[in-house]
Amino acid sequence: MRQNGIHHVTAMAGPARRNLDFYTRTLGLRLVKKTVNFDDPSTYHFYYGDEAGHPGTILTFFPWEHAAAGRIGIGETQETVFRVPENSLGYWAHRLVEKGVSHEVPQKRFGETVLSFRDPDGMRLALVAVPGIDGEPAWDGSDIPAEHAIRGFHSVSLLLEKTAPTGAILSDVFGFTEVGREGTVTRYKVSDASAGGIVDLREAGGFLPGRPGAGTVHHIAFRAASDAVQAEMVDKLARNHGIRTTEKKDRDYFRAVYFREPGGLLFEIATDDPGFAVDEAADALGQSLKLPGFLESRREAIESVLPVVA
Repeated sequence: MRQNGIHHVTAMAGPARRNLDFYTRTLGLRLVKKTVNFDDPSTYHFYYGDEAGHPGTILTFFPWEHAAAGRIGIGETQETVFRVPENSLGYWAHRLVEKGVSHEVPQKRFGETVLSFRDPDGMRLALVAVPGIDGEPAWDGSDIPAEHAIRGFHSVSLLLEKTAPTGAILSDVFGFTEVGREGTVTRYKVSDASAGGIVDLREAGGFLPGRPGAGTVHHIAFRAASDAVQAEMVDKLARNHGIRTTEKKDRDYFRAVYFREPGGLLFEIATDDPGFAVDEAADALGQSLKLPGFLESRREAIESVLPVVA
């Protein structure tokens, strides 16, 4: 079955220990993989998600101990939004206060109640109350009751000079459909995804460009059910939009290609397979430092420069 939607979101962060504590302890996500940045093995690459690391639930980070803060602007992801059960926002508002995380007053967007806040690096996050998801699987390995646990992504919000060219790629290549507009925001949605099925495009012509750094998103990955589907998407990008991707890169847990979409954001197309249990048991995900084969001979040197996090 063809699956569309968001596969994962990758962001940049400051100190690794602080990042790990916030996402596993404050937000209660599971650390499903602890590895390194394959292109810069002097830093970790953390993957957080649900109990199995399903596509549509994975938020990943490159944490650098002394990373300078980024700036949200044109050509950046403005906000990364998670789904929680409909009656859980009160619990989460109390929890954020308890953990010293400031948050905004809940507001309505496209008829849904949204609670916005920021992580320790200033990354913009939000929780959306979604009806009918109480029965979906939830990670129960934290102190957050399963009935209130995060159920993967709701959406991402992108800040763009012009939204139409990006919207054309979402529709033509990734299977999204425009479903509504509120002010300067256009909402796109896929029909076959529960988690990660929405992208909001906010048009903000004339706004300052973004600046990469801690607290900003590095790239957004969209799902491809197989290598064949990924190849179809690559072909469609070139044929219909004049955009060429990178060569395919094996990231051990998925195979990826990358490209810059018309608004300047880095997009990825990632395969659903083989998943995160390919190199460690499902009940032991995230417990050991996993390295790709081409870095295994350098394990001792790599471990010697990585900060101790557990």
